[in-house]
Amino acid sequence: FAGKNNGVQFVQKSTRVSQRALSISPACLLEPPLGADVVPVADLNTILKERDACGVGIIANLANEASHTVVTKALTALGCMEHRGGCSADDDSGDGAGIMTQIPWALLKTWAESEGLSFDPKHSAVGQLFLPKDEEAAAAMRKLTEEVFTEEGLKVVGWRKVPVDESVVGKYAKVTLPAMEQVIVSSEGLEEDALESELFVARKVLEKRAKLAGEEEFYVCNLSSRTITYKGMLRSAVVGEFYLDLKNEAYETSFAIYHRRFSTNTTPKWPLAQPFRVIGHNGEINTLQGNLNWMASREALMTHPALQGREADLRPITDTAASDSANLDRVTELLVRSELPVDEAMLMLVPEAYENHPTMMKNYPEAKDFYDYYAGMQEAWDGPALLVFSDGRTVGARLDRNGLRPARFWRTEDGFLYVASEVGVFGDVLSDAENVVFKGRLGPGMMVTAELGSGTFRTHDQICKDAAARHPYSEWVSAVTRMEPMDPEEECTMDTAAALKLQTATGYSGEDVELVIQGMATGGVEPTFCMGDDTPLPVLSSKPHLLFDYFKQRFAQVTNPAIDSLREGLVMGLDVHLGARGNILLPGAECLPKVVLSSPVLFDTELEKLKGDENLKAVTLPMRFPAGGGEGALKTALEELCSSAAAAVESGAQVIVLSDREDDISADSPAIPALLAVGAVHHHLIQVGLRLKASLIADTASAFSTHHVATLLGYGASAVCPHLALESIRQFRVAPRTKNLIKAGKLANISAQYMQENFRYALDKGLKKILSKMGISLLSSYSGAQIFEIYGLGEEVVSASFKGSVSRIGGLTLDEVAKEVESFWSSAFQDEEMKKLANFGFYSVRPGLEYHGNNGEMAKLLHKSIGLGGNTPDEEAFAAYSSYLAAAPVATLRDILTVASDLEPIPLEDVDPIEDILARFCTGGMSLGAISRETHETIAIGMNRIGGKSNSGEGGEDVLRFSKIEDVDEDGNSKSFAHLNGLKNGDVAYSRIKQVASGRFGVTPFFLMNAEQLEIKVSQGAKPGEGGQLPGTKVSPYIASLRASKPGVPLISPPPHHDIYSIEDLAQLIYDLHQINPAAKVSVKLVGEAGIGTVASGVAKANADVIQVSGHDGGTGASPVSSIKHAGGPWEMGLVETHQTLSQNGLRDRVVLRADGGFKSGSDVVMAALMGADEYGFGTVAMIATGCIMARICHTNNCPVGVASQREELRARMPGTPSDVVNFFMSVAGEVRASLAQMGYKSIDDIIGRSDLLAKRDTALTKTQAIDLSFLLSTEPLVGTSSERINQPVHSNGPVLDEDILTLEEFQEAIKSNGDCNVTFPIVNVDRATGARIAGVVAKQYGDKGFTGSLKLNFEGSAGQSFGAFTTTGMHITLTGEANDYVGKSMAGGEIVIKPPHNSPIVSSDAVIMGNTCLYGATGGELYANGKAGERFAVRNSLAIAVVEGAGDHCCEYMTGGVVVALGKVGRNVGAGMTGGIGYFLDEDSTFSSKVNGEIVRTQRISSASGESHLRGLIEAHVEKTGSTKGKQVLDNWSEMSKLFWQVVPPSEQGTPEGAVDKDFTLGESLVAAK
Repeated sequence: FAGKNNGVQFVQKSTRVSQRALSISPACLLEPPLGADVVPVADLNTILKERDACGVGIIANLANEASHTVVTKALTALGCMEHRGGCSADDDSGDGAGIMTQIPWALLKTWAESEGLSFDPKHSAVGQLFLPKDEEAAAAMRKLTEEVFTEEGLKVVGWRKVPVDESVVGKYAKVTLPAMEQVIVSSEGLEEDALESELFVARKVLEKRAKLAGEEEFYVCNLSSRTITYKGMLRSAVVGEFYLDLKNEAYETSFAIYHRRFSTNTTPKWPLAQPFRVIGHNGEINTLQGNLNWMASREALMTHPALQGREADLRPITDTAASDSANLDRVTELLVRSELPVDEAMLMLVPEAYENHPTMMKNYPEAKDFYDYYAGMQEAWDGPALLVFSDGRTVGARLDRNGLRPARFWRTEDGFLYVASEVGVFGDVLSDAENVVFKGRLGPGMMVTAELGSGTFRTHDQICKDAAARHPYSEWVSAVTRMEPMDPEEECTMDTAAALKLQTATGYSGEDVELVIQGMATGGVEPTFCMGDDTPLPVLSSKPHLLFDYFKQRFAQVTNPAIDSLREGLVMGLDVHLGARGNILLPGAECLPKVVLSSPVLFDTELEKLKGDENLKAVTLPMRFPAGGGEGALKTALEELCSSAAAAVESGAQVIVLSDREDDISADSPAIPALLAVGAVHHHLIQVGLRLKASLIADTASAFSTHHVATLLGYGASAVCPHLALESIRQFRVAPRTKNLIKAGKLANISAQYMQENFRYALDKGLKKILSKMGISLLSSYSGAQIFEIYGLGEEVVSASFKGSVSRIGGLTLDEVAKEVESFWSSAFQDEEMKKLANFGFYSVRPGLEYHGNNGEMAKLLHKSIGLGGNTPDEEAFAAYSSYLAAAPVATLRDILTVASDLEPIPLEDVDPIEDILARFCTGGMSLGAISRETHETIAIGMNRIGGKSNSGEGGEDVLRFSKIEDVDEDGNSKSFAHLNGLKNGDVAYSRIKQVASGRFGVTPFFLMNAEQLEIKVSQGAKPGEGGQLPGTKVSPYIASLRASKPGVPLISPPPHHDIYSIEDLAQLIYDLHQINPAAKVSVKLVGEAGIGTVASGVAKANADVIQVSGHDGGTGASPVSSIKHAGGPWEMGLVETHQTLSQNGLRDRVVLRADGGFKSGSDVVMAALMGADEYGFGTVAMIATGCIMARICHTNNCPVGVASQREELRARMPGTPSDVVNFFMSVAGEVRASLAQMGYKSIDDIIGRSDLLAKRDTALTKTQAIDLSFLLSTEPLVGTSSERINQPVHSNGPVLDEDILTLEEFQEAIKSNGDCNVTFPIVNVDRATGARIAGVVAKQYGDKGFTGSLKLNFEGSAGQSFGAFTTTGMHITLTGEANDYVGKSMAGGEIVIKPPHNSPIVSSDAVIMGNTCLYGATGGELYANGKAGERFAVRNSLAIAVVEGAGDHCCEYMTGGVVVALGKVGRNVGAGMTGGIGYFLDEDSTFSSKVNGEIVRTQRISSASGESHLRGLIEAHVEKTGSTKGKQVLDNWSEMSKLFWQVVPPSEQGTPEGAVDKDFTLGESLVAAK
């Protein structure tokens, strides 16, 4: 860390091998949980404080031979994981590192002898304790420990101070550094499992007693007769320096688990370092809140003989104050101490995606029954996870069902098993090659174990077979009824008037029925809309809203990834289990729920069948409260409902149906909101210990969208019957208008039954999307998980129904909720007869209805003020525009704030010049494709003129734009930019900010080198947690050429999970971008949600230069309606949390904060500055400044003014010029200067972060006066000024291998002169993104394809992540050894060859030679690898050619071009979302066809001479470059082997010579004959 010097410059301390990272600040130790009468509810606020990801590994001697070498190797490997971890702001206090080993009895016996003590290891154990530093407090804890152990029948042999060297501990970590001591205990007559169980109980009792004593600095790392853990808030490299025992040659073990933590949490805690007592976890549990709540519900039923009746002493099992990893460890430990094998516990808690799994059904089919059983008993702990674990006898590793963590393993001739997040941690890939007998990877859901006693190495197949054989699972699950889907009602169940009355009373609007319900019924998909959500937050609106609208879906960003429900749906499931669940510790048929549903959405017919099920004994309870019942009426009704539900369950009901269904609704009996009722009953049953004895079904009129159903499920319902939505569909089908549409051919002639099935299909699909954006695969893990945050409900409502949810601004009381419900209900009982549903204007702008911030009147005022079309701006018109905005209804949180300055006004001329303000303005990431070329370039030129920054969005840019425009005539026209008006010589059309999004569209080396800032889009306001989508109608030939795709083919970006699925992988992408363009700052775009401050801390530590906080109201492109309306939070909340969290922890001065979302005026800028923003983003309003009239049909390609269309005749109408953009921003900056003068401040620097200058406006709101804005008004002192942060140097990667190469004179000359150069270098795993810096230098001078020389780069060893990233034409990279993840990321040309060491005994086609997500986003070049690739090979490949010898799941996903050849087995889901390119797959075991996702692609044998020639030529090149034995075998037996290839061909390639089917062609003959 080289010092700050006007900013942070991150540099390696000594050599490039000593990789370092950033981190956090001090706090107190983790508190052990304390049992209580009230069942603890998982609190999201607490959970959000702990986020982490890591690097892990295992070393195990299969003969169980202990040695000190294992310790030494573990420490070496741990040191090579430093770049996967984080450090505090002092760059020295690690986020956590440690190792677990066998207890070093020899070392301890030597110590004991010196102390005159003795013990028998067979009957003894060691406790590793963190004690208070204060000696008096430590003595008290020793005394307490001895008292508890004595009571538990354990004898304390002695206390040993663990020798440590405190000098190597970082400054922040020293603040909370505990005293380390070991306590040795013994127990006569107890050994092995019996002793472990006794130790487990003793430790839990001790933790409780310590908690009662109020001692917060006491923690038991572990207490075991088998294992011991040495860990702390340390960097990897100093673990062995700090713990002197680890240097002692007497410290011997046969295995070690090691772990390096990267925590986004802001307060380091020594106890949260890993490994824990059983596991080490690299990942994030996305379902944690639900897991904790269900575990709390389960505790009352959990008993086991091994626990000897001490279950009460073990509760609570989990603790919300602990991290997700710590809680998973607690549950795993309980299962293991209850005599469940540790590997079986892993199978149960982290199940693989076992449905539709051809490999499993072929190799270990009995596992399906095992998984089916536990699917009904235990919700998955779902999320990206590489788990390493040991109970002291078995050591192993488990990967999550999605395969979203790297996990490589290898075995050696001398009897060792190694597992690691990365290969190369020992630097011996060449020197030890002859000793390695197998190299593999853990695929999704896979596990390996080693039994230390027997020396048995078990693969996943055998582990599953063994687990399945322990109990008669097949017999047990066969007794469960899987209810098959039934036909819905065909006929209407009420007349039109009654239906209309109920719709009105429930709160339906005409838009809800037409856009949402009818749209899903006719199309089977959720409706799409555009332009974001610019309506008021429901609590601020004057219009009544359904209770669902106060909830925002949470989504994954940075610390955990969203997953892909569209292309990777095979890992997802919506199964629902209904009925009572039993004791999970003692499995049996009687424990299982009785009924399984395939969907949580029920038709009326299915609900009736369930009500009649004798096993379920369903009881229906009405959800009603008295209208006009006065204060407390709704609360009383809720309490009565909860009591009735508990009584029904106690009487044997296994299903409670909460229903608002009535034959004839009454004016004096409105429905309790279903969400309120479900949440209240759910939490009440938890509190009274009955929750697992019954399932809840919501039978409600109010639910009609995916969001509605998701909230009901998230707060405890198992299933939902949306009875009024179904009736609305039936009414729609028989309506005269519908019949006329069918008759006219404008609507498909489908039945009411089919429409209802469409509706359910759309809801199911939408539910999967909602689950996936939080990274959750299974509905069972989502149900009850409460993965929402609340905006506008007060504490009374939250306590009643939504305990543990975040609601930071307060809001409505129960009485105010009742009032809102009654406003809907009473409207249905008016004297005047209703003829149609009212519209509220929540979607489209309609006069007199809901206010929209962006509307036609506002656009007209703005156009007049800026002189749209290159005319003279009108200051008076801009004043009118500003007055219009100031007088608008309250819509955002900032609208109920005002500035209360502490200074007197100053003259305007004393304020800093307008240029200083303009330089802070940016435009949003609107892609070329979503908007027209004319709009995109006009905005860019305008922003460049004012010194601001435009943003490319995710569609790339034309290279023409990277040069100045010098051919402008006197009329402002240019031949090179003939489509634009109002140009000036010297204009530049490039975007200063270039976006790198999940689709990698247009991301090439030349694109990246022409940027001042590179933005990583993790989330976007319109649809956080989802990928972008561009309709096929907008993919014109020009757009397709920029995105390397096919014209007319829709483009859907993956969710951000391929190379930014964790904090350490985001750090790697930041590293990659700094590597290729060291002059460009890297920004990370986030969207506001609770916990964003914790996320932003991780981003700052990951070396980002800029963090952007966007609001939920952003977005211009196509997006599902439920995402636009119901995901993300206000930028005000996100910005304040981010600013304060970074400030509190010494990280604020490292990054520039940018706010974005709904900005329209100088007032917005001032508000954002006061809340902590340094820069300010404008999105939609910038489009309006170019002529947008807010028609809100961007997604249709029919924009009437050409702003957001790719149709040439419409684009020609685009009226805007660069001067319009300039005029708008000049006016806004003028407003900011005027505000500063009025406030008495000379510079915007002086007000940034001064939220103490904000005050709540005296504004009367319609619904409540209980809005609490204290969160926004708190302030944190800042270090340094905003200008210093903006002007600080770009953060550096420090010394890198590429720079060593670039310093060679002959290499420099080769680049300069298009010459040749050949160099050879050793490489190690901490050499990351090797080749990228060179690619940037070449691309900067020659572009992506212009270099004609030859740079031959030869590397020997284990390459770090992103090897060969951004490779460009003329680069020929050869690696002898192995590589990690992201090989060839975004390569644009050149060649990468990877081959194993020449003396390796392994058959290369059986060995994994590179990691996951290789060739991601490639736009050219060739890759040849003599070995297998990992998961997600060639995702979003558009033009690269690759030959590998096998790959994992999701090969060729989202591919739009290029060629992939696989000469070995591949995993599932080949070709998902593949719209271009061709794949060739060798299928020697006839299993390939079952692994293809056939939604788009066609699978065929090679059916043309061109195809055969194409394939053979590629294999010949592969053999020539890699020496592949498998390739030679194929070529030598071509006539037979060629017939075993399958060709995967998307529609766009089926007419090409290679992809065509030639009926006269005979495979294998023409080329053989020619040869």
